Amino acid sequence: MKYLSILLLSVLFLNCKNENSEPTSKALTANEIINESIAVSVGKVFETAVVSINFDFRNIQYKSTYTSNTKVLRRLTINDNDTILDFLKGERFQRYINEKPVFVEDSMALKYSASVNSVHYFSVLPYGLNDKAVNKKLIGEERIKGKDYYKIEVTFSQEGGGEDFEDVFIYWINKASFKPDYLAYSYNEDDGKGMRFREAYNERYVNDLRFVDYNNYKSEDKKFYLIDLAKAFSNNSLKLLSKIELQNVEVDLINN
Repeated sequence: MKYLSILLLSVLFLNCKNENSEPTSKALTANEIINESIAVSVGKVFETAVVSINFDFRNIQYKSTYTSNTKVLRRLTINDNDTILDFLKGERFQRYINEKPVFVEDSMALKYSASVNSVHYFSVLPYGLNDKAVNKKLIGEERIKGKDYYKIEVTFSQEGGGEDFEDVFIYWINKASFKPDYLAYSYNEDDGKGMRFREAYNERYVNDLRFVDYNNYKSEDKKFYLIDLAKAFSNNSLKLLSKIELQNVEVDLINN
């Protein structure tokens, strides 16, 4: 009888413990983290309106127009008395000099397209990380400057991934705010290969779209891997190379 009472008390204790225990939270996937990051950065603006974005970057004018199924990117450069307009719609590139179309060799058109796309791509991050050519993988978590981050690796499929489809990105998504505070990427171009680490600052919202500027760092130690750059940044082992600053940002929304 004594042993039966002890058994009953043990069962009651375990039942009470299970009832009072908090349910185990489900781990988020890379897609879920990116979806949340996009939600807090751009909301549903791109789904509900035609979006026109204008900004200046290093004395060059950029303009983009996003609809539900198209993306048109422009870059306007003024050199002395010449006005050069680069126009990119999908994979179709066209250059105009003084408002007249000019022929551009395919090899150069690819380079110009990549250059135009790169500036626009970074300007609206994390929007674009759900494109069909994007592959996302949660590779861990990391603590930077006292804050906790999801660490997500992004690669690109060759089809639809553009000229630089072999580039690899890592995004550090703040676990509290779901904003991408840091990113790193590797590149392999004709003039060399390397890695960059970017720290976001000067956050502002223009017509519900989040924009940031970046401190752009490089590593002078070739022993570092891309995945280690946040740790190198925390240890002050990276060198500030440049600042990525968007000026005169304007956003116009036309409801569909």
